Amino acid sequence: MSEATQRDILVVAHAGRENTVTAARRVIADLTAAGARAVLPADEEGLVAALADLGSIAVLGADVPVDRIELAIVLGGDGTILRAAELVRDGTAPILGINMGHVGFLAEIEADVIDDAMRRVIDRDYQVEERMTLAVRVKDAAGTTIYDTWALNEATVEKASRERMMEVVIEVDGRPLSSFGCDGVVVSTPTGSTAYNFSAGGPVIWPTVEAIAVVPLSAHALFARPLVVGPEATVAIEVLARTDGTGILWCDGRRSHDLPPGARVVVGRAPQPVRLARLHPAPFTDRLVRKFQLPVAGWRGPVALATDAISTMDAGAPESGA
Repeated sequence: MSEATQRDILVVAHAGRENTVTAARRVIADLTAAGARAVLPADEEGLVAALADLGSIAVLGADVPVDRIELAIVLGGDGTILRAAELVRDGTAPILGINMGHVGFLAEIEADVIDDAMRRVIDRDYQVEERMTLAVRVKDAAGTTIYDTWALNEATVEKASRERMMEVVIEVDGRPLSSFGCDGVVVSTPTGSTAYNFSAGGPVIWPTVEAIAVVPLSAHALFARPLVVGPEATVAIEVLARTDGTGILWCDGRRSHDLPPGARVVVGRAPQPVRLARLHPAPFTDRLVRKFQLPVAGWRGPVALATDAISTMDAGAPESGA
């Protein structure tokens, strides 16, 4: 098969979990049978070794550049999906998450429908949904950029020492908003609104609403409420020089950088989104109910509600010709 027609599918799985390795075998077997080539991450030597008996498996970077990846199939939970987002960041491949963990909020399907999912992947029968990401930059007290990264879920500025509080100033679009002592500040995308932001008491934001949430953590202040700003806003968090100790920046819980007193973390919308493959597009409300097992007993349904509304309108409306 020529390079132009070769279909390269990235498979990302946790090599230390037997169920994900078994699922990866099924996925790779289906891809191979359809004439596609399975590609594994370069740093997953354990997974490559565990699947060596399946034949020649390509390695990302060494054998296949990221811009040739058609799709990334992820077997795992949200952490594995975030890792896959890092792996395909320099390409355009969408990510299909198959939940092998607990909540798996970013995952599209559960493990019991892998075979059906693979048939649709092979037929390219899926939709692609784009999710906004954050560009994150750290500057030192002199204004020099010392760290540059990005986040799909959130960028979090946290205190580095449990026994100390950090003091920060929040800025939006170049204007100071408030200063306070706190344990940290979470800056979240709509995708991340159901992750750390949710646990910190921030708002759940529908993926169709492009916005950035800012949530202080355990703040000692009269005005330290969660904020929702526009998608083009720039949020800055300054670690005040009088802070007793250092802070730390975490992005998606995966990448970190130490923050000395006087550091400034600038967060805004990144130009490149993360693309998610969807097999069963459904209302976000349904996903919330399913993933969080929310109680909906007693719901009468939209048909009954609509009928009631129409009946009320009819009862109060004048008769024709009146």
